[in-house]
Amino acid sequence: MNKKQVLSWCLFDFANSSYSAVIAAVVFQVYYINRIVGNGGSKGDLWWGAAISASMLFVSLSSPFLGGIADYAGLRKRLLAFYTYVCVLAVAGFSLLTPGEALFGFILIVIANIGMEGGLVFYNSFLPRIAPAEYQGRVSGWGFGVGYAGSILSLLIALPLANAGRFEGIWFMVAGFFALFSLPAFLVLPRDTRTGVTSSQAGIMGFRNAVTTLREIWSRKEPRKFLLSYLIYEDGVNTVIVFSSSLAATTFAFGQSELIGLYLVVQITALTGAFLLSKPTDLWGPKRIVTISLLLWSLVAVSAFFVQSKTQFWAVACTAGLGLGSVQAGTRAFFTQFIPEGKEAEYFGVYSLVGKSSAVIGPLVFGQVSAAYGSQRPAILSIAAFFIIGLILLRRVNGGGPNVGRDT
Repeated sequence: MNKKQVLSWCLFDFANSSYSAVIAAVVFQVYYINRIVGNGGSKGDLWWGAAISASMLFVSLSSPFLGGIADYAGLRKRLLAFYTYVCVLAVAGFSLLTPGEALFGFILIVIANIGMEGGLVFYNSFLPRIAPAEYQGRVSGWGFGVGYAGSILSLLIALPLANAGRFEGIWFMVAGFFALFSLPAFLVLPRDTRTGVTSSQAGIMGFRNAVTTLREIWSRKEPRKFLLSYLIYEDGVNTVIVFSSSLAATTFAFGQSELIGLYLVVQITALTGAFLLSKPTDLWGPKRIVTISLLLWSLVAVSAFFVQSKTQFWAVACTAGLGLGSVQAGTRAFFTQFIPEGKEAEYFGVYSLVGKSSAVIGPLVFGQVSAAYGSQRPAILSIAAFFIIGLILLRRVNGGGPNVGRDT
């Protein structure tokens, strides 16, 4: 295992977590919903949910094809860089927004989120190339853990800027943070190996291969059952991430500084959970780790429906953080056990297709339920349903134990 490559891979998670924390989860989410759109009648929730869903729909549909292109044309690292800097430029463009420009903001959010989420297809596909099977669970956990450290640092930088009302400075900070700390990945991760196939030829081959890969996975019983379970419970995970700050601000009246403080503490608990369970993911198997995490999240979602005070919400949010990193890292490690050697990008393209497809449904459901009832509380229970159903389906998947072979 090349330690420099593992470190550079983890640093990319450190870099992109500035976007996840400051833009998607805390500051810009609330800024767009309440200041750019205005959340009267939950209109902001509808706009935000629609923007996330539209971007995820594009990523989910394009990921399998681009994964094939990455393999056939040897463009994996180049595509990762392209998507990264599309996101960086769009985030810098947030500085142009003024109150009332909901549509312009919608367009920028869609572009930025496509850059962020689309790049993860290629980022994830490096995991089997830089770590042997017996270390993939802990390396996956290290990536998420280092990512939470990036979230914490970027939020600490954003806090004084938010308190001073200097939001344009926050958007430029996130763009610079992402651009700077992603550089080691582009310098150190395994180089692209050109195959002599042109981009247009690779596109045609990628399309055909995406169909073939989908059929191949669908014909294999256990990967098919796993991805169906993942489709459902990841819907809950994505919806929590997309609307957590809006819920805290709208339903529990958290101010901007309180939101950042809350998210900082949640990131610390998430970091703790990711690192504590990284080694057990290999020793116990990722299935057990994901099961424990989903049980925890089911309890958290149901509890959140009954929460009445900020103190109670703090307790629920911090408990949820413990399972955030472990469910994502465990899921990624579980899926790698089904991937044939040499098909990492193609399979992670399908993995992204499933994960991002779930992010299309959840935010729309939450936004619609919230707008229909004029309250976010009924929408919380929809999240609990995703976790519970996903957990039931996961229990029926064979595999996910320690050192399971990839020919399952």
